[in-house]
Amino acid sequence: MKLLHAVMLTLFAGVATAAVNLENGRLEGQVQEVVDGGSYTYLRIRTKNSGDVWAATMPTKLQKGASVVIADPMLMTDFHSKALNRTFKEIVFGTARAAGATTPPAAKAAAAAPAAQTHASPHGSGAKEPAVAIGKIDKATGAEGRTVLEVNQQGKQLAGKNVQVRGKVVKVSTNIMGRNWVHLRDGTGTAGSSNDLLVTTTQAPKVGDVVLARGVVRVNADFGSGYSYPVLLEKATLK
Repeated sequence: MKLLHAVMLTLFAGVATAAVNLENGRLEGQVQEVVDGGSYTYLRIRTKNSGDVWAATMPTKLQKGASVVIADPMLMTDFHSKALNRTFKEIVFGTARAAGATTPPAAKAAAAAPAAQTHASPHGSGAKEPAVAIGKIDKATGAEGRTVLEVNQQGKQLAGKNVQVRGKVVKVSTNIMGRNWVHLRDGTGTAGSSNDLLVTTTQAPKVGDVVLARGVVRVNADFGSGYSYPVLLEKATLK
């Protein structure tokens, strides 16, 4: 293990990441290096406009020399990988596919970046609305039961408390920072401000599923790189 760790450090030595230019909502180039670590495959990609850029994706069989596209990219700064014991000054999270291949429907549904719900974020009100019909969703029962609107409105009062919310999954972003990011809607609230609740979980529901989410309310969560959330539901279990 010590030898493997030393080899990894040698591989990473001297690789400088230029300012990343994400054009047309994707990153494209040729794979220069592939390193598997923890839940991710790390790719060093040589791009036309940004030089060598590191990307983290779900485990992939792409090899050195392959032409690759990172769809739905999310740029993170100062990201520390425990598996590799390395901090990346800049790294792009996203869905990897060979250039020219069609992105699978499941990957399209799971955008790489969990869209932030704050106007201060570059991924806030301008994000594309998920095209999922909500229909009638019954409110969760019991003392912990809340609607999406109620959690958004009562975030400060509910902070640190467990709540249950029943809603339809409209967006899923998998395996980012060790968790899955799920957006729930139940027909309550106002579009662009209070009709969407972000839930973090280790489970992976599908877009269109109606789930009962139970988790802890957190307010003013800031994950860096402009990704901040006024209210979210953390460490949720889904039924």
